[in-house]
Amino acid sequence: MARKRRFEQLEAAAATPREKKIYVNPLQERVDHKLEDVGKSLEGRGKTILYGIGAIVVISILVFLFMRWNRGSEAAAQLALGKAIETSQLQVTDTPPADSTAKTFKTEKERAEAAIAEFQAVADKFGGDVGEKARYFIATNRLMVDRPAAITELEALASADTPTGKMAKFALAQTRVDDGKLDEAVTIYQGLLALENSLVAKDTINYELAQIYQKQGKTTEAADIYFNIAKAASEAKDRDGKPIRMTETATDAKKKLAEIDPERAKLIEEPAPVSPFGAGVPPINLQ
Repeated sequence: MARKRRFEQLEAAAATPREKKIYVNPLQERVDHKLEDVGKSLEGRGKTILYGIGAIVVISILVFLFMRWNRGSEAAAQLALGKAIETSQLQVTDTPPADSTAKTFKTEKERAEAAIAEFQAVADKFGGDVGEKARYFIATNRLMVDRPAAITELEALASADTPTGKMAKFALAQTRVDDGKLDEAVTIYQGLLALENSLVAKDTINYELAQIYQKQGKTTEAADIYFNIAKAASEAKDRDGKPIRMTETATDAKKKLAEIDPERAKLIEEPAPVSPFGAGVPPINLQ
């Protein structure tokens, strides 16, 4: 099984279109909700298997781009892509719940094969931007079926200067780490960091980079990255000047820093929780 990963929602990309008054037909809205539901169900878990990269990292991109697509015939493409994504996230179990009619798969490979078939149908029928996204999902799912072929497909997609191409670069870097090609992974991550808009959160890329440095014995470089991620998050404020809760990536970065440089980790103070009832009122403890 591929090494587990961490990913976060791309809030900046998702927030931009919400501020605009854009027509969304019923079918498109239905797809958007499906994608958002998938994203919310995975948000906060922090780790997922590699072939699930598409469902986590690309969700916000899809929502963002869906808002910009034309209505009419494009709605059918959006719906088909959304249904294929749902298939790629169906439960894998040997004992399906007796009280559920939801489809399940016995193995992750079986699920990946089913998803690939659906994404391939989308790519063949619609082409264009939709087809490119479908091919990305095909490649990430194929990692569970035919890894060499999947990597070849990701390399082809990564050569394009498109949103999907950037996602393919990130996925490709993950495969390089799994294959022990750490220097190649570092080069890809650094290339993504150099982009004005890499689509993947910078903290996510930097965290992955720091983990590679740890593997390479470059403790100082890793500690610097962990510190910068956690320190910036601990000092972040919202528009009203209130502290923002640290992201899971930032929290884990602080934990990693504590392992290799405990004294430096003590310099980072996590923001105290803010009561929704205003200053002076302690937050509710639900435990």
